[in-house]
Amino acid sequence: MPSLTRLNLSKSQSQILSCIIAIFLLGLFFTFKSPFFFNSGNFSTVAQQTAVIAIIALGQTYVLITGGIDLSIGSNIALCAMVAAMTMSHDPDVGIHPDLPMFLGLLMGLLTGVAAGAASGAMIAFGRIPPFIATLGTMTVVRGLALVMTQGYPISGMPNSFTAMGTGYNFGIANLYDIEKGGHYVPDGVLKIPNIVVIMILTIFVFGFILQKTKWGRHVYAVGSNFEAARLSGVNTKRTIMMVYIVSGFLAALAGCLLAARVFSAGPAAGDGYELDAVASSVIGGTSTMGGEGTAIGTFIGAFIIGVLRNGLNLIGVNPFVQKIVIGIVIVGSVFVDRVRNREQT
Repeated sequence: MPSLTRLNLSKSQSQILSCIIAIFLLGLFFTFKSPFFFNSGNFSTVAQQTAVIAIIALGQTYVLITGGIDLSIGSNIALCAMVAAMTMSHDPDVGIHPDLPMFLGLLMGLLTGVAAGAASGAMIAFGRIPPFIATLGTMTVVRGLALVMTQGYPISGMPNSFTAMGTGYNFGIANLYDIEKGGHYVPDGVLKIPNIVVIMILTIFVFGFILQKTKWGRHVYAVGSNFEAARLSGVNTKRTIMMVYIVSGFLAALAGCLLAARVFSAGPAAGDGYELDAVASSVIGGTSTMGGEGTAIGTFIGAFIIGVLRNGLNLIGVNPFVQKIVIGIVIVGSVFVDRVRNREQT
């Protein structure tokens, strides 16, 4: 069997192919180890669990390509979900107005993420604060705001039109309503595609297209490859850096709203540690921690490697604490391989 280097593949194509092979091998291993892994129901569960991680990892990919990092993603998930929930909640103790339409609550949540991303981007691009420090500060402030807003209590009472985004199938097409079945369900014989998975795929496609096929996307790569050369060639480096953090904030807000819709509540502890999964998914998918490299499809596949690994370890009964060790080893190993490849190319 020829090695990947003999197939005349680019570095990104080789990384994507390696990730696909990794998913296949993981799937094969867990299929033999657990009778519950290889079935459509479990695949749907993995896809739904991975959707949130894949979306935030895409935003992290934008940031990593410029040579930065966004540690505020997890906190943004919590705050944006809580703002959206408060805007539309029927609970009189926390809801702003129970008659406000769902799309307004969703819009408020997304705008909160944009504002948080803009704050981080402005500190980095115009204040010249290192990305690690700037987003660490944003992470702490945003998490604090999420806790202060409701004194640490979760928010529930969101309308069905909102929660359907995270729990429904087929966006209402071929869905029926039956009180005895607990609400909306899909009749037998109809393909069940979770709404959250459809939103994930559309998000990956749209932002992947922007990154790969637009002028601004090329500027993102240029800034990460050689900041000074990009600046001298006419790229507005400050605006580009600020925009990637806005994209990251927006996608974190979208993920937060989807997470709240899926679990029927928005809590201040939501998204805790998700920034690590986002970095792991990006790096496993081929995004370089040195900047200048990364693809949306690679990040998408990297997120599914994390999702399959976590799901499979649960099914075979591995201790959750041990799972953290395994995933940590995978992250470090991915970064090590990335550094080795970079040294071989220089």
